[in-house]
Amino acid sequence: MQDSTSISITKRSPQRSGGRAARVKARSDTVGRAPASGIIRRRIPTYELLTQEAVQQLEDQAEWILKEIGIEFRGDEEALALFRHAGADVQGTRVRFEAGHARALCASAPAQFDMHGRDPASRIRLGGDHLVMMPAYGPPFVLDLDGGRRYATLADFETFVKLAYATPYLNHSGGTVCEPVDVPVNKRHLDMVYAHLRHSTKPFMGSVTAPERAEDSIAMARIVFGEAYMAEHCVIQGNINVNSPLVFDDMMTGALKAYARAGQGVVISPFILGGAMGPVTQPALLAQAHAETMAGIALTQLICPGAPVVYGNFLTTMNLKTGAPSFGTPEANLSTFAIAQLCRRLGLPLRCGGQLTASKVADGQAMQEAADSMMTGILAGTNLVLHAAGWLEGGLTMNYEKFVMDLDHCGMMLAMIAGLEIDDNTLGTEAYREAGPGGNYIGSQHTLQNFRSANYLSDITDTQSFEQWRDGGQLTMEQRASKRWKELLHERTAPPLDEGIDEALKDFVARKKHALPDEWH
Repeated sequence: MQDSTSISITKRSPQRSGGRAARVKARSDTVGRAPASGIIRRRIPTYELLTQEAVQQLEDQAEWILKEIGIEFRGDEEALALFRHAGADVQGTRVRFEAGHARALCASAPAQFDMHGRDPASRIRLGGDHLVMMPAYGPPFVLDLDGGRRYATLADFETFVKLAYATPYLNHSGGTVCEPVDVPVNKRHLDMVYAHLRHSTKPFMGSVTAPERAEDSIAMARIVFGEAYMAEHCVIQGNINVNSPLVFDDMMTGALKAYARAGQGVVISPFILGGAMGPVTQPALLAQAHAETMAGIALTQLICPGAPVVYGNFLTTMNLKTGAPSFGTPEANLSTFAIAQLCRRLGLPLRCGGQLTASKVADGQAMQEAADSMMTGILAGTNLVLHAAGWLEGGLTMNYEKFVMDLDHCGMMLAMIAGLEIDDNTLGTEAYREAGPGGNYIGSQHTLQNFRSANYLSDITDTQSFEQWRDGGQLTMEQRASKRWKELLHERTAPPLDEGIDEALKDFVARKKHALPDEWH
């Protein structure tokens, strides 16, 4: 498959006139500025905040942390033995590295790699100038205008997977898009992985909440893709959070090892709130995050040299009066630029946070914080945007309306990173010849030929006159988004899945559930 640089949207709807199919086709035809799902490339440069001397200072501080303070790997004797055998200083559960040692262990990780969906057109690439966007991850609550805030269910989870599949602006299905709390804790991973495999063809994340759940996720992927195929191709990832400050526990390292041994992807992500999981000053946190990430990547490479990894981060501030996390702040955004430069010096794919906010509803605060966080990651050069759509309330809530509002902004970002194409057509020579000074450019042939692709067209913004808006019900953007997510769900075309494979997946889930007593915590 060749890299897709096309700006046309893949159409899933039947080609017939009238009714729903016509509306789907019209909507597909009129949003053709952003790339379709699949491989997306950025055509704009990244922003370099720090001088090379400043980046070196951060690297030196990270090396000091790794040598003098060290990283704890708790409850995992295998990990400790691997580090000891590799030459690290292991005392109890504390692992220390001489300067440059952890970096050297990271060197076998690939600079970029592909992830494959069960539809070849869903292939994505992580690293280099490529961009991947996925939904929010982990909220236990959901919110919409109709039902209010409530605990998430499996039905909510399935709906968000379907919405993520239906949009061209997300090319990754996500992981724990929301936490289905109506299913026992020790069994819900089975339903979540099944939903990703059944209702989407895009690459996805499996479970990491226990090593055996990671193994189940990989086993289910093998049912769909085949053991031989997965031995050579990455189709699933695990999102491994460091227990910052400076700790990995056996749950996270156990899941990390499962994915790495299977040749599947791992995202190593410190979770740091300044002043709580590390010093309050951002340069200190940057060095700490860099040290934690390198230690995690080093372990993946000791398990399986060449295993695909993503250099992750979740580094933000907190309100020092209340202790609550804050997002979209200038300090957090500056750190995103800096962490990207540290990652590029390692030559690895980068993960940044997406449309993050502490707001409880999809209001002005939510969109300001989300837009600032998202734009910073895009300009920094992120390769994987986690939490690109739906995040609310500091990650506690997945919001249906904000999901659609965020998707619209994702489309804008994708149009922006495509850059400007300057050629005979875009310079508009013929339009000037036809219309001339004082002429009607709206009716020119050049406009008629380019109007579908010249500008990004939003699904939900309102550009009508005040009178038209008033007469149409005075709908807010949130209200328009409520209508749009339901249309998107209704208009989607479900991906086919071989009946034999589907039955094998269902049988695997049933057998695993039957063998385990329900656990609710």
